[in-house]
Amino acid sequence: MVNTTIRTTKSEQIFTAAQKLMPGGVNSPVRAFKSVQGQPIVFERVKGAYIWDVDGNRYIDYIGSWGPAICGHAHPEVIAVLHETLEKGTSFGAPSVLENVLAEMVIDAVPSIEMVRFVNSGTEACMAVLRLMRAFTGREKIIKFEGCYHGHADNFLVKAGSGVATLSLPDSPGVPKSVTNNTLIAPFNDLTAVKALFEENLNEIAGVILEPVVGNAGFITPNLEFLKGLRELTQEHGALLVFDEVMTGFRIAYGGAQEKFGVTPDLTTLGKVIGGGLPVGAYGGRLDIMSMVAPAGSVYQAGTLSGNPLAMTAGIKTLELLQQPGTYEYLEHISKKLVNGLLQIAEETGHAVYGGHIGGMLGLFFNEGPIRNYQDSKKSDLVKFSRFHQGMLERGIYLAPSQFEAWFSSLAHTEDDIAQTLAAARDVLSRI
Repeated sequence: MVNTTIRTTKSEQIFTAAQKLMPGGVNSPVRAFKSVQGQPIVFERVKGAYIWDVDGNRYIDYIGSWGPAICGHAHPEVIAVLHETLEKGTSFGAPSVLENVLAEMVIDAVPSIEMVRFVNSGTEACMAVLRLMRAFTGREKIIKFEGCYHGHADNFLVKAGSGVATLSLPDSPGVPKSVTNNTLIAPFNDLTAVKALFEENLNEIAGVILEPVVGNAGFITPNLEFLKGLRELTQEHGALLVFDEVMTGFRIAYGGAQEKFGVTPDLTTLGKVIGGGLPVGAYGGRLDIMSMVAPAGSVYQAGTLSGNPLAMTAGIKTLELLQQPGTYEYLEHISKKLVNGLLQIAEETGHAVYGGHIGGMLGLFFNEGPIRNYQDSKKSDLVKFSRFHQGMLERGIYLAPSQFEAWFSSLAHTEDDIAQTLAAARDVLSRI
C-alpha cells in the first residue's frame, strides 16, 4: 500500500535549526530541496533500498547517497569488514596493504588505468587530473561540456550543471575570469563544436574532460560516434581525453563507461562506488602520464586521509560483491522496468516525459525529448517536476530533488519496490 500520510515535524524542526548553523542548513546545496520548493527530510538510518527519517517514515530510495550505495545501503558484508578494520584504526597517514589491493582491482577493471592515485573526493580527483593534463602536455586550455559537473574547483565552475543548474547559478562568485579564460565550452554530443575549438586554439588545448554519460544535467546518454570522435580528435591534436567516471565508474558496467562503449581515454577519475559509501576519489591512466605525479614525478598532489583503511576496505568489499554473476544484468533489469513503467504511466496520464537508463543509472525529464545536451534538458517543465517530486515524497518514494540529477538503482531494490514506486507515480501523475 502506498503511504500518503507522511509527517515530517521533526525534520522541519531540525532543518530550521540547521539554517542558523550551516549555510542554507546543509553541507551540499542540492540537499536543501530549493529547486523543488520543498523541505528536506532529515535521515536517521539507511538499510538496503530504504531510508528512515527522524519522524520514523520509511522511503524507497533512488539516490543511494548519490551513487555509492550500488549494493544497497549498509550492506552486511561491507559493515562486517568495516568493523574489523575499525578495530585496527581509522587512519594511518601511511601506506597499508589495503591500498595495493584496491589499486589492483581498479587497474584490472578499468581499461584506461595502468596506475592509480587515491584521493578523498571526486572534486579532488578532477582538480588533480586537470593539473596533470596541463603538466603532461605543456598546454593550459581545456575543453569541457555544458552541464557536465567535475566538482567545485574554479576551472570547472563554468556551465557546470548539477547544483549550479539547480540553483540557477551560471557560474559562481569568487571564480576569477583569469582562471576560466582557459576553460573552453562545447555542447555535449556536438563533435562539430569540439572540432571548431581545436581549430581555433591550435596547439593550446591540453585535453578534453567529460562525463561519458551525463548525470549532472539530468541523465543524458552519449552518441557513440561522439565519444569515438573525441578520441580521434584528441589524438590528432596531441591532447588528452579524460573520462570523469565518478558517477559511471563501476555503475553502468564493472569497467565503467569506457568498457560499456569501447572507447578508452588517457585518464579517468573515479569516486562513489569505489569507496563503498565512505569518502573517496581516485584518478588514474596511462603509466607515462601517471608517472609524473609526485613523488615519482614533479606534479604535486597530496592528502592526509588519502587511501585511509576504512575507505579502502569498503571499496574492496563492494567491488568483490559487484563481481558476482548477474550483478549488472539485474541492475539493467530493475532500471529498465522502472523507467519503462514510468514512461508508460506518463503517456496514459497525458504527460510529456522522456527518460532512459544504462545499468544502475537512470533519469526522467518532464520534456518530450529527445534530450541530447544541457540545452535540451533546460526545456523541461521544472514546476511539474517539483509537483511530481513532492507527490512521490509524500507517498514514500525518495527521488533526487532536482530535474538536473540522475537517479540510481541498486542490487537491493526488489520487484516489489518497483511496483510500489510505479503505483505511487500513477497516483501522482493522475493528479498533477
